[in-house]
Amino acid sequence: MFKPAITGTGVFTPNQTITNEELVDAFNAYADKFNAENAEAISAGEMEPKPHSSTGFIFSASGIEQRYVMDKTGVLDPAVMHPHLRPRSNEEPGIMAEMALDACGKALAQSGRTAEEVDLIICAASNHERPYPAIAIEIQQLLGAGGFAFDMNVACSSATFGIQAAADMIRAGSVRCAIVVSPEICSGHLEWRDRDCHFIFGDVCTAMVLERAEDAKGPHFLVHSTRCATQFSNNIRNNNGFLRRTREHHMDDRRDMLFVQEGRKVFKEVLPLVSKHIADHMAEEGVAADRLKRLWLHQANKTMNDFIGKKVMGRTPEPEEQPNILQDYANTSSAGSIIAFSKFSDDLQPGDAGLICSFGAGYSVGSVLVERA
Repeated sequence: MFKPAITGTGVFTPNQTITNEELVDAFNAYADKFNAENAEAISAGEMEPKPHSSTGFIFSASGIEQRYVMDKTGVLDPAVMHPHLRPRSNEEPGIMAEMALDACGKALAQSGRTAEEVDLIICAASNHERPYPAIAIEIQQLLGAGGFAFDMNVACSSATFGIQAAADMIRAGSVRCAIVVSPEICSGHLEWRDRDCHFIFGDVCTAMVLERAEDAKGPHFLVHSTRCATQFSNNIRNNNGFLRRTREHHMDDRRDMLFVQEGRKVFKEVLPLVSKHIADHMAEEGVAADRLKRLWLHQANKTMNDFIGKKVMGRTPEPEEQPNILQDYANTSSAGSIIAFSKFSDDLQPGDAGLICSFGAGYSVGSVLVERA
């Protein structure tokens, strides 16, 4: 059995941002347009008017201040309210693979590895731009990596589930060096016309190199233990898929084919599930709360993270102990905890322990106990 280690991370950040102020202006213009077009039905009580959004509402509900996106023009157009992403021919790289190349290149550079030394790529993301061929295999070809590759989707837990899969294969000796990459184009599955969720998501791509600890060329994090768990729930759902075309009026059901969430139920049910999962994982590994120097949590909601951090540590964590990045990136699905890890881990000293955790639709939760080496 070999010891797996994280030796490099990389983050691709889109060059376009949408502030809460921009988002609210666009949404309220859309709401006004909708209400004007449906004034008669609204007046007759046959239809509910669209309420306005506000920056105060967004920040208090989530802690988000802005988000990065692949395209803001369509999102901010009250007549469109979704990103404009150009169609690509089969002969050119897909948009997810293009994002992945940037993040993977950064992770490889940090690890001191070349693509030719990689023998496994897992593209772990909440949505994939096509069913097949696998995005991971396209990334493998574009990078010039060897071995094999496959896609994985466990919604917001995809990256940590990918880490477990890669770490297990490294432990068993079936692979030597792996990349877990998470290109998340969350703007594509968000309903920007829904006041309750129009502010939640942003776009990003993260990559992480895992290899045998004995092969590490520089500072790294030992992966001591991983734990994953799932529990079925409809409270976070997206009904898009290849069966869409089999439904009558299949192009008229945009709302059903995008992100849908019962937020209050999720909050109530996920928090105890995640808190217990982490506590049980730490107990099984004999890691006391005072041993943890850092928590890199899923970046969905500041209130949720504050609750989990307090439960895990038995006190309110200091800001540096539980870094948040969602104020800048918003919820980037599976990539959130990896962004936090990538940006806030270099300062840890040899022997310091930390825990990466993500959670979301499924329900699903994945945790990774690491130690700086």
